[in-house]
Amino acid sequence: MNGDLPAYGLWLLVAVNAGIFILFAFSFFKPKTARDWRTLGAFSAFIVALFVEMYGFPLTLYLLAGWLGTRFPALDPMSHDAGHLWPAIFGWSMDPHWSPFHLLSFVFIGGGFILIATAWRVLHEAQREGRLATTGPYARLRHPQYAGFALIMIGFFLQWPTLVTGLMLPVLLVMYWRLAKREEREVEAAFGEAYRHYARSVPAFLPRLGSLSTGGAP
Repeated sequence: MNGDLPAYGLWLLVAVNAGIFILFAFSFFKPKTARDWRTLGAFSAFIVALFVEMYGFPLTLYLLAGWLGTRFPALDPMSHDAGHLWPAIFGWSMDPHWSPFHLLSFVFIGGGFILIATAWRVLHEAQREGRLATTGPYARLRHPQYAGFALIMIGFFLQWPTLVTGLMLPVLLVMYWRLAKREEREVEAAFGEAYRHYARSVPAFLPRLGSLSTGGAP
């Protein structure tokens, strides 16, 4: 990074980036119950923690500075590029923006955005017509929106791992799983055997490889 520019302390960037992702989550998640708001709040905390360390104060780098300095003496542990920790941990001497982890993070984050946006259109239309959503992403996953949020969070962790988000990630994934199970009970109560048949045919979060080529609703 250019030495004339500060690596951290960019709190306006923290606010702008965190705000964009939180508003995006709110617009598609549309929380209604107290549990929904807690789930959105936890996701928001993950995003804030991520961008605080990315542009504000590098807590993880500060705590690991001694270890990084000893193991990788050529690395400036307080530089912005050092925040992409995976290349340093694996001992790669390369631009971290071109590392496999960084490139894969774009696939996860972009795929998560696409999945959430596509699933929302299908779900909104199904709710408007009072029917079960079984087309588009719902033909392959019962919970494509939650899967999309998981992809985004995992993608950010691949791009910029921190101690705080590393602890938060499994907690958030469990919260989404629990929320999905609760919603399944509600949908089953509303649609009965139609939903039970659908649930037997379509996996919850990870698509079957065969379904990627066949497509279509059960």
